[in-house]
Amino acid sequence: MTIELSAHAPTSFIEANGVTYAYRRLGQPNGVPLVFLQHFTGTMDSWDPVVVDGFAQAGPVILFDNQGVSRSSGTTPDTVTAMANDAVAFMTALGLKEVDLLGFSLGGFVAQVIAAEHPALVRRLILAGTGPEGGEGIRNLPQVLEQAQKISPDDLRRYLFFEQTETSQDAGRAFLKRQAQRTRDRDPESSQQTVGAQFTAIVAWGTDGDPRSARRLQEITQPVLVVNGKNDIMVPTLNSYALFQRLPNARLSLYPDSGHGGLFQYGETFVDEGVRFLHE
Repeated sequence: MTIELSAHAPTSFIEANGVTYAYRRLGQPNGVPLVFLQHFTGTMDSWDPVVVDGFAQAGPVILFDNQGVSRSSGTTPDTVTAMANDAVAFMTALGLKEVDLLGFSLGGFVAQVIAAEHPALVRRLILAGTGPEGGEGIRNLPQVLEQAQKISPDDLRRYLFFEQTETSQDAGRAFLKRQAQRTRDRDPESSQQTVGAQFTAIVAWGTDGDPRSARRLQEITQPVLVVNGKNDIMVPTLNSYALFQRLPNARLSLYPDSGHGGLFQYGETFVDEGVRFLHE
């Protein structure tokens, strides 16, 4: 049987609460689907095919654009909680009763809220390059983006996602080449409205000292795999350790000579580890 892979998976649309969501289903036909939750400014085509296709070989995978992002209709909300509610509405519309979540960066914030507030829906979580509400340095996104504009104006991700070593930068160039492999039916880039709303949500998440955040982590009793690079400048790696400490059932994996995009730099290693975790 041929497994549909990310370069050719067709884009479908489904309506929920007046919003039309763009999504792609690929991979194995049976099993608990792994729903990907995307990073700041990202679309379905911002994922690394090594990661998407690697998980798709082991089980069903669902990519989607949340409300207002790329080809999904509506207006992107400016809070993580609202984004989580939209994601749940999308999954409910698809008729999903149980899912695994892979949340990267902003998507990891969203995944935490979904897992805490909808425990019956979420079986297992993979949290990559992300951190808890009120986490160390998350609210410094404006300064980090300003520095990225100076150092890597041609593509901010080479600075934001990868270390400034030769080996990591080479990995970054390889990632950007892979990420551009899909040439037909690509998602449009995120709008300025989406970028602004997500920016506001990230800074608020990093600023919020609401005591409910600690309780939320305690409510995430599902197994969690926390992954990051050694030196994440967007969501400092210390936050991954904080998640590992504060989540009741978590394990931690950190990759050397890497940053925020460690899951892409070490794509095959990440997939191997993630598949073992999901299929234990």
